[in-house]
Amino acid sequence: SLDPEQGEQLIDVVEKLLQDRTTLVAGSAVMAFEQLCPSRIDLIHKNYRRLCAIVADIDEWGQCAVINMLTRYARTQFNDPNRTEEKKEGDGEQEEKESFEEDSDEDFMNTLCTSPIDLVDPDLRLLLQACRPLLQSRNSAVVMQVAQLFFHCAPEGEIIHVIKSLIRLLKGKREAQLIVLTNITTMSAQHYNLFEQHLKSFFVNASDPTQIRLLKLEILTNVATGSNISMLLREFQTYVYSCNKEFAAATVHAIGRCAAEIKEITDVCLHGLMNLISTKDDTVVGESVIVIKKLLQMQNSDKSSIIKRMTGLLGTVSVPLARASILWLVGEYVGKVPKLAPDVLRQMAKSFGGEEDIVKLQVLNLAAKAWINNNKKITQLIPYILAQAKYDLNYDIRDRERFIRKVLCPNSDNPSPLEKYAKKFFMTFKPPPNLRGSFKSQDEYQLGSLSHMLKSGVTGYQSLPPFPEIASDSTLRDVVDTSWATPVPDQRPLGRANNHTKRRGFCSESEGEDSSEEETDSDEESEDESEEDSDEEESDSEENSSDEESNSSSEEDDDEEDDEDEDESSVEESSSEEETVRKLPPPKVQKKFQKTETLLDFNDPVANPSLNTMVLAQSTTLHELLVGGELGGLSLGDSTGPNYSLDLSRPSYELLHRVSGGGLGIEYSFPRSEMKVGSVSINLVFNNTTDQEITDVRIKELEEKGSVTMEEFSIIPIIPPGQAGQGCAFINFNDTLQPAKFTVCCSKGCYSVKIQPPVGELLVPHVLIESEFDALRSKLCGMHETSGECENGKKDVSELSQLISSILATSLCFSTDQATLKFSSKTIARETPLLVSLAVSRETVKVTINSEAVVLGSMILKEIVKAIGN
Repeated sequence: SLDPEQGEQLIDVVEKLLQDRTTLVAGSAVMAFEQLCPSRIDLIHKNYRRLCAIVADIDEWGQCAVINMLTRYARTQFNDPNRTEEKKEGDGEQEEKESFEEDSDEDFMNTLCTSPIDLVDPDLRLLLQACRPLLQSRNSAVVMQVAQLFFHCAPEGEIIHVIKSLIRLLKGKREAQLIVLTNITTMSAQHYNLFEQHLKSFFVNASDPTQIRLLKLEILTNVATGSNISMLLREFQTYVYSCNKEFAAATVHAIGRCAAEIKEITDVCLHGLMNLISTKDDTVVGESVIVIKKLLQMQNSDKSSIIKRMTGLLGTVSVPLARASILWLVGEYVGKVPKLAPDVLRQMAKSFGGEEDIVKLQVLNLAAKAWINNNKKITQLIPYILAQAKYDLNYDIRDRERFIRKVLCPNSDNPSPLEKYAKKFFMTFKPPPNLRGSFKSQDEYQLGSLSHMLKSGVTGYQSLPPFPEIASDSTLRDVVDTSWATPVPDQRPLGRANNHTKRRGFCSESEGEDSSEEETDSDEESEDESEEDSDEEESDSEENSSDEESNSSSEEDDDEEDDEDEDESSVEESSSEEETVRKLPPPKVQKKFQKTETLLDFNDPVANPSLNTMVLAQSTTLHELLVGGELGGLSLGDSTGPNYSLDLSRPSYELLHRVSGGGLGIEYSFPRSEMKVGSVSINLVFNNTTDQEITDVRIKELEEKGSVTMEEFSIIPIIPPGQAGQGCAFINFNDTLQPAKFTVCCSKGCYSVKIQPPVGELLVPHVLIESEFDALRSKLCGMHETSGECENGKKDVSELSQLISSILATSLCFSTDQATLKFSSKTIARETPLLVSLAVSRETVKVTINSEAVVLGSMILKEIVKAIGN
């Protein structure tokens, strides 16, 4: 059982998993939600639209769990899409149903197509549209889940979309056929016209097992109408003579149901059933007698001829229910066959002791009815029958005998006071029976569930909730995270923070301004910015880029005038170098990246101004390095610039050996200074070791597209002999160690390479004070904590601090305890906090990692323990 103390923490874990952007996690997260806290609907509100958007990308069994959960969610949060204004008032509901049944097929389809879809909630429409393509899934379970979603939540006019997919599943294995047919049986009972066009798909094959035959027969009976009944009766006529007695008896019952529902064929079916009672198959004869008895109750015509013919079967029919049905008919209509009842009673008195209990009860009832109608002919016969029943082993028969004796008092001089009520007791009017299928009880269970299959509620089954009278507020499902949908223009951050975001990139200030101006013009056309910003851009469009940057900055914030002037002067001094620096990627890529920034679960740049400041500081630092720092002469696109090597402060790795690359050698390093939100910065150096120029150096797209994505790489036009060209790649590893495989092409050829980042390069520093560090660490305990211990190796605190900083990008947190080192980081892509604590003693060092990224935490722990031990 679940530990109550861990319940809330596990719910927090489930909430975090539900927000995970990886589709492989969604299915398992929803299954955990269903097992742990299915009533916490508030956890689904913020993730509803995202789950609808990614349901097609989830694994197949995960899709089943997600669709089932969303079905229950839809039934509790949205109004019934089939509820019209007339139905709300409750007037004329029965008349509408009757007229609906009398409509022709064409009228029915027109009615479905004109159903009130305007009443469908937009979020419910989003769910239906997202799941409809899954009807083409190769997994039968997924198709069935979509079918039950449409059956329980969609308007009646849209259920027709699932029919062809269900028919397709009937060509699969027998096990799948059994489940699909069971669900179609329930669907056809409520919407019979949906399957009428596919009637022949349910005809019984000779190789079908009994259970599948019975299901197909039930479906054929459900979809029977006046237009197709003649074809069905010819098919039933073949089934009646089947060697499978259970199937043959079920066919007789199906004929009776068709005769009861379609009045025009009642006489024809009665005639055919009367012919069946002369067959030698006791099962068919018995079922025919039972059906005829029920049909006679529903007719007002003369029944004496049929009853006389059926009484002749008492000597041959051995089925107890059939014999009891014949006796019931004789007793019920004893007034129409007054001479026949005493003779039948005489025959049954002889065999009373050997009959079944159900037959004995009907003999007693017949005796009472015959006594009330004409007691002169059975004066001596009824005491004999009552005497046999008095000593019967069954107490029901003995009770019935005492009741009849006290009410009728045969051979008694004192009449009973209840005798005047005898006719009301035994001869009262009986309503006609309702011929219903054997699968009718399944309607109360959710389609596709185990309880629906077994016709009984199993342990753990929860009935599908009804639609609410008032739908929930759609704003509950509004979220800032819109990466799965088209971005809304009004959600983009405006003003100063947006302008800084546009200027970030591996380029000079002047070209950053140019690309910023291009993006601004594009935004004017798409009306993404406010009217005031658009007016500013139009008025300044004729000025040069540096004046535009200064003017717009002064209008936004007076405090930035000095900074902008310094940037302008810096750009003017390096104007000769601007021509050699390549432009940023197209605005499309910038927008895509800008949209990624809004996906952060916490510390969002829009919601947290401190993060904007940090991003701005990083951008400024990079600009200083490019324009005024040591990298001022760097050129990505011009080979005439200076020759650069890898950053000596960071370890370098060989990506492509010069022999394998035909003279082109590639090395890479992780500088940790150039940042893009969500991506790892990788510095690439292309060494030309040949005596010829190497031209058109570029990187193609990733070979294996998965969770790893890569920004567009700037082409290096030419690398002179004996020199090197440098570029910067930004790869989003999505906080995994999955290698990025891509192809490097140049004039020498194309070469496949891959980069697998060290685990420490997936992190960025996260500045925390000690109180914040301790508070966050207390929350990341239990399954989120990993620890290990190793020998100190005679390293002091300063050496350990430098060692940790070399392994991973982190920030040292001030600690009041001098024997404890605290480092805080967060993952680059998802910004998941990761805390490292070192308890230093003379001989050992205890390392503790606290993070929700458990896999990364354990790998970092191994790296740190190994480094300290060495």
